[in-house]
Amino acid sequence: MTPEQVEEGVPHLLRQGRHLEWMTLGWNVLGVAILALAAITARSVALAGFGLDSLIEIGASVVVLWELADVDSTRQRRAMRLIGSAFVVLSVYLAIQSTVVLVVGFRPHHSRVGIAWTAVTALVMFVLASRKASVGRALDNPVLRAEGRVTMIDGVLALAVLLGLLLNALLGLWWADPLAGYLILYYALREAFASLSHN
Repeated sequence: MTPEQVEEGVPHLLRQGRHLEWMTLGWNVLGVAILALAAITARSVALAGFGLDSLIEIGASVVVLWELADVDSTRQRRAMRLIGSAFVVLSVYLAIQSTVVLVVGFRPHHSRVGIAWTAVTALVMFVLASRKASVGRALDNPVLRAEGRVTMIDGVLALAVLLGLLLNALLGLWWADPLAGYLILYYALREAFASLSHN
C-alpha cells in the first residue's frame, strides 16, 4: 500500500473504530441492566462484580470515542492514562471482591440468566477485541489497541465468571469464581502498567 492509499483509508478505519466502540458501549449498557437483575436475584457477588466491569468498559469506550474524534498526541496520552486508570479500578475491584468472597465463604444461588449472558458476552467481547486490535494496528492508534485489550479482558472475565457460575451450579464449588478473579487481576495489573507508562 502506498502512503496515499493508507491516508485515503484512514477515514474508513476511523469510522470502523467508532462503530466498534458504539457496539461495545451498547452491549455493556444492556449488560449492566441484565447483570444487576441477575445479581440481585441470585445474590451473586460475581455477577454484581461483572456488572461493575461492564461499567468500566462503558467508560473506556467513551474515552476511545472521545479520542477518535480528534487524533493528536496530547489527546492520545490523556486517553491512555484514562484507560490505564480504568484497569487500576478493575484491579482494585477484583482484589477486594475475590478476597472477600473467599474469606466470607459467600455461596450465591444459581443463575441461568447469568450463565447465558456471560457465555454470550464472552463470545461478543472476543470478536470485538479482535476487530479493535486489527483496526488499531491499521491506524497505528495505541488508544484503540489498549481499549481492545480492555475488551479482551472483559471477555476473559466473562469466561471466568461463567466457569465459576457453572462449577457452583453443577458441583457446588463456590470458591472457583474468586480464584479465577485473581488470574484476571494479574492481567488487569499488567495492562494498567502498560497503559499508564505509555508515552
